[in-house]
Amino acid sequence: MKTFRNPILPGFYPDPSICRDGEDYYMVTSSFEYYPGVPIFHSKDLIHWRQLGHVLDRPSQLNLDDTPSSRGIYAATIRYSNGMFYVVSTFVVSATGERRNFYVTAEDPAGSWSDPVWLPGAVGIDPSLFFDDDGKVYYTGNRKPPEGQQYEKHVEIWLQELDLEEKQLTGPTYSLWDGALKQIHATEGPHLYKINGYYYLVVAEGGTGHTHSTTIARSKTLTGPYEVAKTNPILTHRHLGRSYPIVNVGHSDFIETQNGEWYLVCLASRPYGGNYRNLGRETFLVPFVWEDGWPVVNPGKGIVEFELPSPNLPLRRWPSLAACDHFDAEILEDRWNFIRTPRGDFWSLSERPGYLRLRLKPETITQVANPSFIGRRQQHMNFAARTALEFTPLNEGDVAGLVLLQNEDYQYRMESALIDGEGVLRLIKREAGKDETLALRPYQATGRLYLMVEAIEQAYSFYFATNTEQWELLYDCADGRILSSDVAGGFTGAYLGMYASSNGQLSTNQADFDYFEYIEIFPNN
Repeated sequence: MKTFRNPILPGFYPDPSICRDGEDYYMVTSSFEYYPGVPIFHSKDLIHWRQLGHVLDRPSQLNLDDTPSSRGIYAATIRYSNGMFYVVSTFVVSATGERRNFYVTAEDPAGSWSDPVWLPGAVGIDPSLFFDDDGKVYYTGNRKPPEGQQYEKHVEIWLQELDLEEKQLTGPTYSLWDGALKQIHATEGPHLYKINGYYYLVVAEGGTGHTHSTTIARSKTLTGPYEVAKTNPILTHRHLGRSYPIVNVGHSDFIETQNGEWYLVCLASRPYGGNYRNLGRETFLVPFVWEDGWPVVNPGKGIVEFELPSPNLPLRRWPSLAACDHFDAEILEDRWNFIRTPRGDFWSLSERPGYLRLRLKPETITQVANPSFIGRRQQHMNFAARTALEFTPLNEGDVAGLVLLQNEDYQYRMESALIDGEGVLRLIKREAGKDETLALRPYQATGRLYLMVEAIEQAYSFYFATNTEQWELLYDCADGRILSSDVAGGFTGAYLGMYASSNGQLSTNQADFDYFEYIEIFPNN
């Protein structure tokens, strides 16, 4: 029996949604405050995925100015109908402020996608679209029940018709279901399907933490009443304990292959080093079958496993991405992100060919701002990342280097700087919004500086060199747990990347990065 390995998208790729066009599968995930927004992937076999780009890749589509960390673009749903792709999502403007729901369209999932169609009156988060047999389209989301909440975080799934010609919601709203697990809280992430004469409503319940789960109900009519499956939750790991190697499983989306098999994609996390989730919420794939009109997930097991039977589809592997980006291309690779919508002409691949140039901006990575930062996801428990930096600090406050980031208040910065007119390399640990200098090494701050971090689970060690591969230890075994949402809060996984700042001052200085390499490593026990 052929098998595959989970997760199918390692690292911070939460809230997966999937659709099929013939023999092609497309998937999107959440992106929160990172730009471009909503990464989109393509597969032929449900196992191997290549990134096509991002759905929201223009500032006109996505203005993340002043968006707090772990806000921004929440769970997106992707659907395909009559030659058109649709992605519907929520823009969470602030921690307590407005939730704005919208959809975008494209004939080609690789883009370009339309500007957002905002939907006034669409309350709640995690919207989805359903295309019924009669040609009508419906919007589903979550909201507080109109008759009032009966317990904390009591929410329901609601439905309204969407007029695609007029690009607006129309007609009455309907309350569909407030979940199977009363008082567990947070019914969200709805997806509607019509299968063998039934409308199936699949939702996430229990929050996105340890009690996360997937539940299901069905009805012969779209607006209900919905019959609740006696087997709910159909998928969860909360009964397995917090130390189980796969936790907080939920937020599922169903897909039927062209050969009649059924799979779901869901989010889950891999805790390590004492139940910490630096990698964030990742995307997993799980088979299921139908019994008596209800899904049975991973029959005989009922859980998500690292190794599972492969779909009965021809394997299609994509060329692997290079471990090292030499910045020789004309555009940034899709793996790279900014923090919030990039403002100002602060980066270039062309001014010095073969280098990524970052201009120093007054904004810092410790602010809710758009700093001069370009980064990628941490995707492995054990990894090494290195870069070559050419930078001369001209003023006190000029810094450039390598950053490991959870958010503006939790991070490590290995940076070249000036102190009292002398060049230094320093490692700063930022925890709960307070900086602590862990290491300080004087050096001649001109020419080329090599920077490297190696992580063995939660031990992050930092190295530097002024000559190729002649590494010196700057700091050994820094505590990586501050890079997990379990310490820092929020919903994102750890990032690492290149950074430059003038710390509040205007500057004409710049930092050039020759390459950035990221590899998984396999330490001896």
